[in-house]
Amino acid sequence: MAIALVTGASRGIGKATAILLAQSGYKVVVNYQRNKQAADEVISTIHAAGGEAIAIKADIADELQVMAMFVEIDNAFGPVTALVNNAGILFQQSTIEELTAERINCVLATNVTGYFLCCREAVKRMAIRYGGNGGAIVNVSSAASRLGAPGEYVDYAASKGAVDTLTTGLSVEVAAQGIRVNGVRPGFIYTEIHASGGEAGRVDRVKDLLPMKRGGQPEEVAQAIVWLLSDKASYVTGSFLDLAGGK
Repeated sequence: MAIALVTGASRGIGKATAILLAQSGYKVVVNYQRNKQAADEVISTIHAAGGEAIAIKADIADELQVMAMFVEIDNAFGPVTALVNNAGILFQQSTIEELTAERINCVLATNVTGYFLCCREAVKRMAIRYGGNGGAIVNVSSAASRLGAPGEYVDYAASKGAVDTLTTGLSVEVAAQGIRVNGVRPGFIYTEIHASGGEAGRVDRVKDLLPMKRGGQPEEVAQAIVWLLSDKASYVTGSFLDLAGGK
């Protein structure tokens, strides 16, 4: 049985991915940090279509909460076979002069440490050496890891650069254990995260600067994630799919 954990799945790319995975036959765990109502709505959508899903509240920056979440999944569905590291945060658009250690560390705690912790717990369950049957991990990075997000979110961009390096290194480390690790790098996607940076309409502002002249939809990123998790991508590991409209 395919069991997928999607972190940060109450909105945006995570939500679209959770719904598509359920449609593809996975039992889905919808992780969320704060918005229980939004997570429950995702569960309701999945159940209405005949899928199986549960919601688990956990802050992935907190090691004990991550460990407890994986144990809860073990008890509810069994060990995860697919992990989508999607939860991420950013703060108000800013140049480097305005950044504080507190903000930087907060971004890194969720966007980097949280990904490491979830990968660690997933590998413990997937790896052949621990009696697992293998699995697949997709880390949601960002085109910002390539572009740097100057004048807006250099801290967020740097965190996504770390995610890319984690993806590359871990893919080699666990390849012989039956685990594939890949990344996606979305560009300007219509999600709620832009409001966190103080500019809800950011995609519409920049879309004409993109070669494709439009922003992307969460469902378009979800399609790539689900493909990378599937057996159709059985010989793909350590790779990145850029979903950035040509940027």
